[in-house]
Amino acid sequence: MKTLRIPVSGTVSLNVRHRPADGPGATGRPFLLLHGMLSNARMWDEVAERLGAAGHPVYAVDHRGHGESDAPPDGYENAVVVTDLIEAVTALDLSGALVAGHSWGGHLALRLAAERPGLVAGLALIDGGWYEFDGPVMRAFWERTADVVRRAQQGTTSAADMRAYLRATHPGWSAASIEARLADYRVGPDGLLVPRLTSAQVMSIVESLQREAPADWYPKITVPVRLLPIIPAVPQLSDQVRAWVAAAEEALDRVSVRWYPGSDHDLHAGAPDEIAADLLRLAEDTAAPPVR
Repeated sequence: MKTLRIPVSGTVSLNVRHRPADGPGATGRPFLLLHGMLSNARMWDEVAERLGAAGHPVYAVDHRGHGESDAPPDGYENAVVVTDLIEAVTALDLSGALVAGHSWGGHLALRLAAERPGLVAGLALIDGGWYEFDGPVMRAFWERTADVVRRAQQGTTSAADMRAYLRATHPGWSAASIEARLADYRVGPDGLLVPRLTSAQVMSIVESLQREAPADWYPKITVPVRLLPIIPAVPQLSDQVRAWVAAAEEALDRVSVRWYPGSDHDLHAGAPDEIAADLLRLAEDTAAPPVR
């Protein structure tokens, strides 16, 4: 895995993890992988390894304020972050890439494909990209999340304790995925972990998501789309997710859906073989002519 530094503005550079395709004759389309809020590009490493082995070069971006990218005090609205991605894609010469977004990254991928269709050849939206954020339930969830981030800024746990917690709560994760999750934090002067984003930055992202609905972008999407949702354990939320996915399936022209029952939100960490296989199916769909 190589790391690249890509300037996207006069003050912000993004960290990009690049996994070259295996073999000198590898000619698969490149993949651009976008992580979610409060996450980082390392969470894609195991998926990237499998895509690279199948002949596709892979680029996983740390969004501004995440991972090893620069962290300006503001500029976390979707419009700005998508502009970052456009600059990065242009600098890396990735026009015609297959774009996979997880959670918030799914919303960014959707907007990127809608605004710059020439840059994107296919979309995979992994438990995100179809969520509606304007309701009171979602707003309350993210307000609680922002409060957790605010309190965690004081430093409340060590890397060792967090590692033990992740092993207990995610027994199916590899050691690499656990270490990738730890990269969501920086180590404070007292040796305790501190979230990279502030609570204000979290809510800036959420408020941006509330101002735009996925349905705003669906009519502008002409490329193949693969939806990869989980089924939440809470029945009320499960019904809502099914309705959101059904709406996306109805609105998008070239769409396929694969449900992941019994899985948690971080599918790329918990099921890298399956997610890589789904992304390779997207590559096959992109190579095939559209059905008319």
